[in-house]
Amino acid sequence: MAPQTSNQSTFVSKTQHYLKVKKPLLERQRRARMNKCLDTLKTLVAEFQGDDAILRMDKAEMLEAALVFMRKQVVEQQAPVAPLPMDSFKNGYMNAVSEISRVMACTPAMSVDVGKTVMTHLGVEFQRMLQADQADQPSTQISAPRPLSPASSGYHSDAEESESAASPKPAQDTMWRPW
Repeated sequence: MAPQTSNQSTFVSKTQHYLKVKKPLLERQRRARMNKCLDTLKTLVAEFQGDDAILRMDKAEMLEAALVFMRKQVVEQQAPVAPLPMDSFKNGYMNAVSEISRVMACTPAMSVDVGKTVMTHLGVEFQRMLQADQADQPSTQISAPRPLSPASSGYHSDAEESESAASPKPAQDTMWRPW
């Protein structure tokens, strides 16, 4: 009889297969994901900071720089934003009304009634804005004298001039000049 050769295939358990094949593969995939995310983070921080120096850092330095950047952003967002002063807005509004009045006065086809309506509307809105601003301010504050309304900013017809001549004009403040 011929000797029997055993054709036994080597049995590999699931645990051994996991340890030899799957675990290193999964670890490589995990590291590849982390590196991809780190590169994305590095690019984003470089864009927001406007500094390409972070692109040349190693991973640990880049993470530290990203954390510092994020903490700085959180602090800046928590800082109270100072509202724009209402006086600046009022001055801009008055300048715009004056320009509208000048353009309407220079336009030959402009109807006087339309000009009156527009200027009255702008004056009413300005007064409403002043009243809303005074309601927001504490009552202990002394209010400054109100400027002339936008309706009286210079758009006059011949009929209006005779009416305005009859009404008393408010006293105008003198402008301070350093000379």
